[in-house]
Amino acid sequence: MARSAHAYVRGNTAQFYDWLRHLRRGDLPEGPPVWICGDCHVGNLGPLAHSDGRVEIQIRDLDQTVIGNPIHDLVRLGLSLASAARGSDLPGVTTARILEQIIEGYAGAMEPDQTAEEGDDIPEAMRVTVKTARRRSWHHLAKERIENIKPTIPLGKTFWPLATDERSEITRLFEKDHVRQLATMLRSRKDNATVDMLDAAYWKKGCSSLGKLRYCVLLGVGDKQLELCLMDLKEAVQAAAPADDSVAMPEDQAQRVVEGARHLSPHLGERMRAIQLFGRAIFIRELLPQDLKIELETLTREQAMNIARFLANVVGKAHARQMDEDTRSKWAKELSQARSGDLKAPSWLWSSVVDLLAIHEKAYLEHCRLYALNESH
Repeated sequence: MARSAHAYVRGNTAQFYDWLRHLRRGDLPEGPPVWICGDCHVGNLGPLAHSDGRVEIQIRDLDQTVIGNPIHDLVRLGLSLASAARGSDLPGVTTARILEQIIEGYAGAMEPDQTAEEGDDIPEAMRVTVKTARRRSWHHLAKERIENIKPTIPLGKTFWPLATDERSEITRLFEKDHVRQLATMLRSRKDNATVDMLDAAYWKKGCSSLGKLRYCVLLGVGDKQLELCLMDLKEAVQAAAPADDSVAMPEDQAQRVVEGARHLSPHLGERMRAIQLFGRAIFIRELLPQDLKIELETLTREQAMNIARFLANVVGKAHARQMDEDTRSKWAKELSQARSGDLKAPSWLWSSVVDLLAIHEKAYLEHCRLYALNESH
């Protein structure tokens, strides 16, 4: 998180939720309650593979998904893109134009017949990522995750050994039909194929996994021609994202994540299951080579604007597919109001992102100071 202000924005979701909690009613528009990402920064969008092989850019991390105000996803995305623009040393005028493109792209997804998969409208700066995702194979995934293509997980800083009861419980888990089906649902695999657990380890991965259960499980699928399959088991905890109290959500936290994924990112949702392990809510998904996160390095003005419009459209489609036509139309009309003079970005979006940038910049510098002090001792 000390690497850059953009990395800090991505990693410090608590700062964003704290800001939301201190808003007065009416500071932000109240959109129709739908499943939202809850933590909609750029790194949580990217190429995802469908079980039939198709690849599409969708929301890829749903830990914070809730039924809530869709505006929260827009503001979080705006903050993330504005932070990336500042990291690319783009002028403030470009930030204003980026927010314009966010509204244009998002509102465009509310129009009839706009919820289909993306085509040639993928920005040039992102096409390389999509092409790379489509070309990736198990060998690429194995090299990144387990450092070899042998049916074992190398233990070390990232992967830790399991206790006997953990290994036994996970082995029994993949003997259950509804879990085993996760490994056989790809079109290249037979539904009745044999599934064996080859290895498993505790997975120390990222800030969101600290203090929670997270396992990496290596499976072998098939008899004569063994195909390897890597499963990610992650504990789901209470979402920090604010939810709409008027709409019921699953009480089980893993079911909440899976249900949100099915609504927001069908490619991912169909590849997930909610289970109980050691009395805790866990969601499972197969890691596919095509699943990548978007990494924004140095951007030009045009690239930043095109990416903002496209990603906002992706988020808009995820929201829009949950609304009927009349709701989408009314919501798009409301979004077009309250513009700042000649700018197409509504005043609430501009003021929200500016406030958040200031808050995060101050917190980021303080974070770096403390990090430097710790490093010196």
